[in-house]
Amino acid sequence: MNKTAKDLIYLLTCAVNGITPDTKRVQAMEFEQLYRLAKAHTLRAAVYIALRSADVNDHNFQQAYNMAVRKNVMLDVERAAILAEFEQQGIWYMPLKGAILKELYPENGMREMSDNDILFDVKFRNETREIMLDRGYKAKHFGTSHCDEYLKPPIYNYELHNAFFTAASNQYLYRYYINVKQILIKDKDNGYGYHFSDEDFYVYMIAHEYKHFSGGGTGLRSLLDTYVYLQHKGDTLDWTYIHEQTKQLTLTDFEREQRELADKVFSSVTFPELAESEQKLLDYYLTSNTYGTITRTGENMVRKIYSQNKSRSKIGYIWRRIFPDMNHMKAFFPFFYKHKLLLPIGYIWRIIRAPFIRKERIKAEMKALRKYDNKKV
Repeated sequence: MNKTAKDLIYLLTCAVNGITPDTKRVQAMEFEQLYRLAKAHTLRAAVYIALRSADVNDHNFQQAYNMAVRKNVMLDVERAAILAEFEQQGIWYMPLKGAILKELYPENGMREMSDNDILFDVKFRNETREIMLDRGYKAKHFGTSHCDEYLKPPIYNYELHNAFFTAASNQYLYRYYINVKQILIKDKDNGYGYHFSDEDFYVYMIAHEYKHFSGGGTGLRSLLDTYVYLQHKGDTLDWTYIHEQTKQLTLTDFEREQRELADKVFSSVTFPELAESEQKLLDYYLTSNTYGTITRTGENMVRKIYSQNKSRSKIGYIWRRIFPDMNHMKAFFPFFYKHKLLLPIGYIWRIIRAPFIRKERIKAEMKALRKYDNKKV
């Protein structure tokens, strides 16, 4: 692991633990490289707060922090307005991960936000679309998966989820959360809002991060989220319940490894001695950026398909990708799944559109596929 990565981890540790960094060490850092890495992991605001406490000024980091604070405030105000309309139309809802986690960080703006996620009652999917369109949003995605995405320049990005996971992504996660409302708790200060218990919020955090981790990868911010959440809630959580749930999700090892690594990395300004497996895991986070990479998506998809199929031939892999199973069609091509007689057309349509909307991902998969022979996966 290079010096810049260690410098980033050092400053993040200082920021979330209220520690003033050593000024001489900070002044010796390569700020251009540090900025690029922090930006890749959506952590510039947290770094700025650490720099500020050491009386070290950097224009780029300060500007990123100012933008993060402004964006968080604007997203909060807009989310409140959207949820007020949900209330008026009797649509139950629950704000998700980032909107809750950012409140646990020591300072406003420290946890940068890219978008806002909201779970809602799928029976009102058309109504939520009208609400968003009336508020000036454009629908980037609607009705083709478990999440509808709405954009309004310059900063607003809302993802409205009618489910957490699809059957195509992970069967264990999909089945566990298919009736998620059963484990939600009604808010006391509104008519239709819900929230998780602290334990269920943590379990969902882990499940959500695993989805990204096993897909395109997930970055250092997710590890920091785990540390911050457990610093606030860890001593009061029912760990017997949590371990029971992660076992059902087949995420027992993933939860433990992420929790232990987060604590080792961020609990002290002295960089810890890491076992080889821990260093490998940390490197995976550091090289994944906030939302993963196309290269990693291709590599993980090849591993996933090969692990699911008895046949490990490249021809078998390509066939599976051209003609995915019904879970995939149900999740991403619901119209053709619903009208079974049109499924052949659905597959043809998928083949035709893929080079235009998935060109880079296809390249990444083909590159990853060439790395593997029948004995390596």
